[in-house]
Amino acid sequence: MKHQQSPQLAVLQGRAMQQGLWGLLRHRIYNLQLLRMDATAALIVSLLLIPQSLAYALLAGLPLQAGLYASILPAIAYAFFGTSGVLAVGPVAITSLLTFSALSPLATPGSDEYVLLAILLALMSGLCLLLMGVLRMGFLTNFLSHPVMSAFVSASAVIILLSQLKGVTGIPVQSGTLPEMLYSLYSGWQQLHLETLLLGLACILFLYWARHYLAGLLQRFGMKPDLATLMGRMAPLLLLVLTTLLVVMTRLDQQGIKIVGALSLGLPTLQWQMITPGVLLSLVPMAVMISLIGFAESVAIARTFAARRRQQVNSNRELLGLGIANLAAGASGSFPVTGGLSRTVVNHDAGSVTPMASLLTGMGMALVLLFFTGWLYYLPQAMLASVILVAVLSLVDWKQPLHLWRYSRGDAWAWLATASGVLLLGIEIGLLLGVLVSLGSWLAKNSKPHVAIVGRVPGTEHYRNVQRYQVELHPSILSLRIDESLMFANAQEVEERVLQEVSQHPEVRHVILMGSGINHIDASGVEVLEQLNQLLKEQGIGLHLSEIKGPVLDRLKLINLPEHLNGQIFLTQHQAMQALTRVDEKA
Repeated sequence: MKHQQSPQLAVLQGRAMQQGLWGLLRHRIYNLQLLRMDATAALIVSLLLIPQSLAYALLAGLPLQAGLYASILPAIAYAFFGTSGVLAVGPVAITSLLTFSALSPLATPGSDEYVLLAILLALMSGLCLLLMGVLRMGFLTNFLSHPVMSAFVSASAVIILLSQLKGVTGIPVQSGTLPEMLYSLYSGWQQLHLETLLLGLACILFLYWARHYLAGLLQRFGMKPDLATLMGRMAPLLLLVLTTLLVVMTRLDQQGIKIVGALSLGLPTLQWQMITPGVLLSLVPMAVMISLIGFAESVAIARTFAARRRQQVNSNRELLGLGIANLAAGASGSFPVTGGLSRTVVNHDAGSVTPMASLLTGMGMALVLLFFTGWLYYLPQAMLASVILVAVLSLVDWKQPLHLWRYSRGDAWAWLATASGVLLLGIEIGLLLGVLVSLGSWLAKNSKPHVAIVGRVPGTEHYRNVQRYQVELHPSILSLRIDESLMFANAQEVEERVLQEVSQHPEVRHVILMGSGINHIDASGVEVLEQLNQLLKEQGIGLHLSEIKGPVLDRLKLINLPEHLNGQIFLTQHQAMQALTRVDEKA
């Protein structure tokens, strides 16, 4: 079911979609063929979204209809202002967990006050994203390094898994840190409900089997691979139908199995006087966190699929699209939303081409809300919990820390700090701890820059590290390659290394700093260069620079450093060696 289109058309559509759905309509690129493809994808995603939206509302601690609300206006709003043709915006596991973590200490989950706080959180998250977009602050997500995000997602998945055990066992699990949840699970084991457990296990096994084996089975019966894979991902919808019919026919609800029941459409009476300045201030950190994490997750997904289509995603435009989507979520009485990976994969595989698919998905969910919620009355809550459990199992990546430990100990420590913090101290503290450790690791690495003595590889114009290659050296010329930007964290270290090498080579008359690895020199770096220039000049040694990048050299010229240098600046290291060798020969 994958779409077929020419690369030229894909590029043209990608450029138009930089302005959202408006761009496609304004440039008159949209046609009936694209509409059929988008409508097919929207239908499939809408069917998948029914159980997912209910499950994520349950995870967020909100009435189940809030999940449906979060799937309508946000998807429609993103279609007009986002830049991805396949990103499926709506409720996802991580933002649902963050919503519950932020609000559960402030109000009873499911209460009117809790719903009001969720609406405020969505509105604040939307405003935060819009502000980031206006100020072009998408770069802030760069502080959420891959190890930190990987650990955060994995640890959050563990918290989600434990929180949903209530739905498949009947045991009340207290929200909080990992030890608190494990203790509440242990102390409440006597409340285990056998029928709920059996139904929950059956749902989990079915979903796990469908995710890993159903596609292969369908292919053996002659179904095309793409369609078989898509059908495998639609297993939650099939399970929704089967479990609902099971409850209706056997009346398991009369045996203690909790069902969805009647969904109360509309918003509760909102008592705005319950919201105090203190409550608003307490929501600000979580609104910022949800915005950053949601944007980082969403834009990563959007870029992945855009690259497959030779298209681009405008990060600042995405901030605008997601910001308006969250404002729409708050206006419709739901909770923060972002782009979801599983639905985006289904959207892509089902043939989505443009943001029109998102618009049609929102309209499809509106029809479900208006005409089909009565069919969900007997849906068992154990089925919804099982959907979440199986979905987040794939988010736990315990191989990552082992891989990081082999490659980069600093990144491994950032992963461990984030995961441990989330599990033992709480989500907010864990993420902050991971960011701090990650930044600390980066500063530690940059404070010890790699500085190598280089020489000429015989018969070439290439200069390499003397410890790695057999090279030619000139006794009166010391060439040092600096492999980091010269900045406050490492400038003093570079100065000490240069002076140390000079003291160990008394015959040296020229020092060349090879700047091919220098991308930036800050004020501290400039100060060190000026000090080195003066110290070496007093010893009768010339300080020269080679292979300095254009933007770096432009900034050095602003302060007239080249004119004050007691040596010269050379375009290449080989030119420097040739010129200085001739000078020594004449001397």
